[in-house]
Amino acid sequence: MIGRLKGILVEKSPPELLIDVNGVGYEVQAPMTTVFSLPDNGQEVTLFTHLSVSENAHNLFAFGTKTDRQLFRELIKVNGVGPKLAIAILSGMTADEFVRCVHDGEATVLVKLPGVGKKTAERLIIEMRDRLKDWGSATVNNIEAPNMISNQTSKKDIHREAESALIALGYKPQDAAKAIGRIKEDVDSSAELIRLALKNMGK
Repeated sequence: MIGRLKGILVEKSPPELLIDVNGVGYEVQAPMTTVFSLPDNGQEVTLFTHLSVSENAHNLFAFGTKTDRQLFRELIKVNGVGPKLAIAILSGMTADEFVRCVHDGEATVLVKLPGVGKKTAERLIIEMRDRLKDWGSATVNNIEAPNMISNQTSKKDIHREAESALIALGYKPQDAAKAIGRIKEDVDSSAELIRLALKNMGK
């Protein structure tokens, strides 16, 4: 089991990352809450990982904190929730926000996430309420990392990268384009554009 990676961030194509660890390149998938905290390419990062083994593939998922990884592992225990959906959930809200939704029974908030229908939202609340009963605030071994992505990318590329990332997370192309189109701020990184677009989802 690969539990942690410490190496150089080579490439970001959200939600996929490439990490160079002593000359070995690890391809990982990370929720947007982790991507937002990453430094520029070429900088050192430390990520906590979960190796998912299926009949057809071995996929490595990476998280900025042990808390996010812990919630990911709890999510994939829920019937009907696989790693891809768990990553989408953790991209749409922080661990603490998700726990609050579960505790408060806010299914209407959860259904705004890609791939989460009414039945799945209700199942998440029912199955995870007891598991998250003693969940504290997300303070376990959080990693402080330099913020955001360098701004040497054109606006057109930023929009294309952001739209591709949202589609990869499970949003429909038209919904991704619509959410990005609502953003009026001057944004100089795809990560920031994705963060703002996720806020617009469901509005």
